[in-house]
Amino acid sequence: APVHLHPRSSPGNDSWFVLTGCRKGTVPKALVDHGPAAAGRALARLVDAVGADRGHVELWDHGDPLDRSRNDTLALLAARTGVGIVATNNVHYATPRERPLATALAAIRARRSLDALDGWLPAAAGAHLRSAAEQQRRFARWPGAVERTVEIATTCAFDLAMAAPHLPDFPVPPGHDEMSWLRELAWKGAAHRYPPTHPQYEQARRRIAGELDLIEELGFAGYFLLVHDLVEFCRRENLYCQGRGSAANSAVCYALGVTKADAVGLGLLFERFLSPERDGPPDIDLDIEHERREEAIQYVYRRYGRDRAAQVANVITYRPRSALREMAKAAGLSPGQADAVAKSVEGWTLREAEAEAGGDLTKPKSDGGAGIPPLVLDLARQVQGFPRHLGIHSGGMVIADRPLVEYCPTEWATMEDRSVLQWDKDDCAAAGLVKFDLLGLGMLTMLHLAVDLIAEHQGIEIDLATIPQEEAVYDLLCAADTVGVFQVESRAQMATLPRLRPRTFYDIVIEVALIRPGPIQGGSVHPYLRRRNGEEPVTYLHPLLEACLKKTLGVPLFQEQLMQMAIDVANFTPGEADQLRQAMGSKRSHERMAVLRTRLMEGMAKNGITGPVAEEIAHKLEAFADFGFPESHSVSFAYLVYSSSWMKLHYPAEFTAALLNAQPMGFYSPHTLVRDARRHGVEVLGPDLNISRTQCTLEPRTDNGVGRPVASWHADDSTMAVRIGLRYVRNLGDGLLERIEAERHAGGPFRDLEDFARRTGASTGAIDGLATAGAFGCFGLSRRDALWAAAALREARPDKLPGLVTGLDAPALPGMTAPEEAAADLWSMGLSPTAHPTEFTRPALDARGVLTIAGLAGVPHRTVVEVAGVVTHRQRPGTAKGVIFINLEDETGLLNVICSPGLWRRYRRVARTSSALLVRGVLERHQGVVNLVAHRLAPLPTGSAPRSRDFR
Repeated sequence: APVHLHPRSSPGNDSWFVLTGCRKGTVPKALVDHGPAAAGRALARLVDAVGADRGHVELWDHGDPLDRSRNDTLALLAARTGVGIVATNNVHYATPRERPLATALAAIRARRSLDALDGWLPAAAGAHLRSAAEQQRRFARWPGAVERTVEIATTCAFDLAMAAPHLPDFPVPPGHDEMSWLRELAWKGAAHRYPPTHPQYEQARRRIAGELDLIEELGFAGYFLLVHDLVEFCRRENLYCQGRGSAANSAVCYALGVTKADAVGLGLLFERFLSPERDGPPDIDLDIEHERREEAIQYVYRRYGRDRAAQVANVITYRPRSALREMAKAAGLSPGQADAVAKSVEGWTLREAEAEAGGDLTKPKSDGGAGIPPLVLDLARQVQGFPRHLGIHSGGMVIADRPLVEYCPTEWATMEDRSVLQWDKDDCAAAGLVKFDLLGLGMLTMLHLAVDLIAEHQGIEIDLATIPQEEAVYDLLCAADTVGVFQVESRAQMATLPRLRPRTFYDIVIEVALIRPGPIQGGSVHPYLRRRNGEEPVTYLHPLLEACLKKTLGVPLFQEQLMQMAIDVANFTPGEADQLRQAMGSKRSHERMAVLRTRLMEGMAKNGITGPVAEEIAHKLEAFADFGFPESHSVSFAYLVYSSSWMKLHYPAEFTAALLNAQPMGFYSPHTLVRDARRHGVEVLGPDLNISRTQCTLEPRTDNGVGRPVASWHADDSTMAVRIGLRYVRNLGDGLLERIEAERHAGGPFRDLEDFARRTGASTGAIDGLATAGAFGCFGLSRRDALWAAAALREARPDKLPGLVTGLDAPALPGMTAPEEAAADLWSMGLSPTAHPTEFTRPALDARGVLTIAGLAGVPHRTVVEVAGVVTHRQRPGTAKGVIFINLEDETGLLNVICSPGLWRRYRRVARTSSALLVRGVLERHQGVVNLVAHRLAPLPTGSAPRSRDFR
């Protein structure tokens, strides 16, 4: 650790020393470079800085011939200076067999190959942990060096919880303490949420009173006031915000306005949120519009002080691609070869990558690709999961009543005006630091933007809290026409919606929770859907489970249900049930889980539940504990699902513009969002330099309403068209976009290309991007004419006289064809407002008998068909047993293609690298869900295609 020396002790520029005994330390380095006298002087200066009673000289023995001589000299210098000696062995790895990995990491750190670093590496694998007996033998000639390690360890050992800071006192009005003020706020909110006319008025008051008593008992009043203060800040600043997570189980949180989920009406289990047996404070997550979340973060810094608030770090670990890339470089491969090795695999683990490739990754691939060198693969396997670098947690913040630097190292983050702890969220929680999650949610941004657009162009003020429940919204969901809709737009969710057929709000709650690893691994998805559709009877593993599983047809779907199951069948207390949920997590100790599992089985036995039934209940609990979705969380998300569906139904143009302005977010690319909007009757216009703003905007339609929705549900006809914003044009940075807006506001519309270049100072690349996107059409220029003039505009600068630029007028050039314009749109904006790449290959596809995706509607089940489209996604869910899903899009719609592991290996190169595919396979149709089981893949030449989103 570095220590800053006072100028009196350290004149000149040498005011920093590294207090370490390794060969890079001040004293050992002086010994090697300049001899014992210099080392003695360096040691004396350190002792002057820290004191003789606090200093020790480190000795280590790696078996090097010079180690003994060095240690003798260091021990002698320590004796002369009056400091102790300590034997550490300067450990760099646990066992000798880990030395290759340690040297590879050293090469990565030095940005050299192992061969280039070889001369600087130790000759033997001696820097490992050793037993006490071996240390005693190796350091026998330096008495006390080994024993002193125990003294130092004992001195340094302490319980982190003893030093953990508390939350700052929350300012309350005179005459109140924190708890009395929380009670007043809660009862004031309860009067609004649960008036005397409310059917659950008495039950709600009892629930709130009980929760408040427990909050007072546990001393968490200040915590709730802090969260309420954050929510109030968001309300004052017109910042969309809502609480989620287990906080939705609390009636107090609902009364305070922190969450929108009625915990009483929904019967949510409070102990999932807070109980006497919990290790620390409750978990309250706040979702905030992602583009304005920084306002809430900076509010925390301002209110509680930069020194007492900080964000939590996130330790980024090595994953397959990063591990392979770094180890390939260490092994001496060129950067290009290292990238090729990294891109040859997908998946979250190398084991998945091996399964996907069909075996040994070191062997040449069937598609002609080279295998991974064995050394690279071996090192990558070892380093996978190791810390790689420090990042910032997506929203975790710690607030304390004293400077955090007294407890944990704090540093400036790379992002402006942010400071970060050097611990991750798990370490902070283990040490007793209280963390608040301020999470950015793109859908809240989209909904706010859409509400503002409706108010601006329609003159209608929308309050999302009061939008009505409508059959048409559920028709939209049943049709799985949910591109852009929150949470239910993924391939798996769209395949479930027609089977679930949601007709009530609680159906949406179930839909959100259904496609999660917990229900999938616990075998709950298909039984629930069959029971929902009357294909199998509703049954219960035991009659005692009926009360908690009745609303989900006997199938456990939520974390709260697993806790209630333990209470009902094994007589767990609510606190014990929450301990069981926590212990079943993958990072929990096996010992803790073993104790609770024994308690679970004994409790079930007392209720007469034994044998296979007891084992099946235990299995379902274990499957859900780590990956299950809380019902409270699902309720919070369901509000956003309904709100975004309602917005898409009634205001499709505003919905589309807001989605495009809120990017990046969601499952689909802007191109797919635009295509979906056009399929539903929304006119989309390209950028125009004198009309388009930075963001997408709305303007009256130019097509007189031509084009109507094609969905089975009826979307409201929009009188507005979406104009693509300049932010989507290639090579336009934020600075240039601001100058364009400012110049138009101050000096009026641009008169011509030269005027634009002169007033904004746009680069040639930016002008090329605008020209290719057709943004200069307002000057009567075609795309090719504008591209011709772009090179001449290098001379158009503010410091030169206007009218002197020559070569602006292009000769007669052929206009771009429709395919060329679509390709130009995709290159310059990543989307095409007018056309889809497959439209231009459709005549050839029709001649071959290739169907459109919309044309599959009338094709019978199990028919062999051919379809073609652009690849929007490639996915390999961890629960799919190696099956890979490809989403295809043509000009008429989207289709899910199922690729078996064998087919993927056979067509691996085509499947992984082609931007558009021709797929032959068997059509599967079940309860309104259409999939294509692929038998053959071939590349589809389209000339251009938007970039797919793969393996996310």
